[in-house]
Amino acid sequence: MSDHHLRTRMPGAPAPAAAPAPRGPGLRTAAALRAAAPALAVYAAVRALGLLVLWLAAHASGKDPVVRLSGRWDSVWYQRIAENGYGHTVTLPDGALHSDLAFFPLLPALERGISEVTPLTLGGAGLLVAWTAGLLAAWGIYAVGAQLYGRRTGVVLAALWGVYPTAFVQSMAYTETLFTALAAWALYAVLRGRWLPAGALCVLAGLTRPSAAALIAALAITAAATLVREFRAGGRTGPLLRRNARMLAGVALAPLGWLAYVVFVAVREGSPFAYFEVQAQWGNNIDGGRALAAFIAGLPLPAALGLCAALGLLGWLVVLCVRQRQPLPVLVYTVAIVVISLIGAGYFGSRPRLMMPAFPLLLPPAVALARLRGGWGARGGVRAEASDPAAGAEQPAATVAGADRGAPPPPGAAERSPVLTTPAQPPALTGSAQAAALTAPAVIVLAVLACASAVFGAWTLLGAGPP
Repeated sequence: MSDHHLRTRMPGAPAPAAAPAPRGPGLRTAAALRAAAPALAVYAAVRALGLLVLWLAAHASGKDPVVRLSGRWDSVWYQRIAENGYGHTVTLPDGALHSDLAFFPLLPALERGISEVTPLTLGGAGLLVAWTAGLLAAWGIYAVGAQLYGRRTGVVLAALWGVYPTAFVQSMAYTETLFTALAAWALYAVLRGRWLPAGALCVLAGLTRPSAAALIAALAITAAATLVREFRAGGRTGPLLRRNARMLAGVALAPLGWLAYVVFVAVREGSPFAYFEVQAQWGNNIDGGRALAAFIAGLPLPAALGLCAALGLLGWLVVLCVRQRQPLPVLVYTVAIVVISLIGAGYFGSRPRLMMPAFPLLLPPAVALARLRGGWGARGGVRAEASDPAAGAEQPAATVAGADRGAPPPPGAAERSPVLTTPAQPPALTGSAQAAALTAPAVIVLAVLACASAVFGAWTLLGAGPP
């Protein structure tokens, strides 16, 4: 640890001058990247471990690991769209139809664009998008965690997302990493009071996955709560709308991507409800949870009890998120993703994967792990601080999450958007403790989870069923 972090200030001595905030988008982005470097390094390490275990297991069983990541299940549908456009339908033995219109267009468009300008195949382009988006998602997840509870929590949160039980999908040519990256940065933008960028990110999310409805709802409910509170405080309608013009514009922008694709399918198929009919053919219609209940009822008793225990743990995490007083947009997004994943009639095995973008569920365990003490103490472990003095230990948690590090909150944000007020910082995560190293217990827990996630991922990917 440097003298900068050990030095104490004598009573009555002037406080050290704060490092000036970087000026210019390039400098701010570079500073934000330096601050997030530990989170990105830990995330990349756990995902690299997953790929290594998959490669070793595939080599031992005589299977191709690349095909397992880019040439099976949904990946094939996306690549077919990228190559030929929409229009492919498969008829199953029972007469059911599966149309490629169930898949949203952003990932195949990126695959097609990358393959046109690089030597990569469509499968390789899909992996490039997924792996790059995974790093961007980890960065955004870190930014949200650091904004709310400090940098160490941000690092742990990104690591926990990388060892999520179905985190192996983050290495596949699927849309989970792309959607999570867009959602995380949209939520971060809302937390910073930047509604127009948040709305634009929602547009892209709406072109990626149908679960963008959860993100759209988060923005809309947050804006509505803000307007209601200001109106009850005595605000007049005209000034109230003018003062929140950017917020309203961001909310109006948010659903346009999702709506554009729904309209595209409706026009193409000649039916206003064609998109929902296509999803129903895939078994992705909303049934209120009846399919889930029937699935549990059909299991042997030990398996049914185990699944009920897992659902109970999920419910407990949601309760912890509420008790943690997470900001309204974060909480609405999380609950909506969980509900959407549980009330659909689709294949049960995909539900944990569908819930993976609900990364705020991991905030309670991330805070707990970040507060662990013991072992190596401040001299060992993984450092959760940037290497430059500008990202020093005295930065408050609300200003070290990304490009706005060192900058004050948007003018009037606290007054206009009280529902966005971040929770009080835990005492253990304030001051110099924010920049301390992760302790041995935290590192050991993350290492065990990373190994378990890697083994489970290899076993699943080398199996026959879809994730």
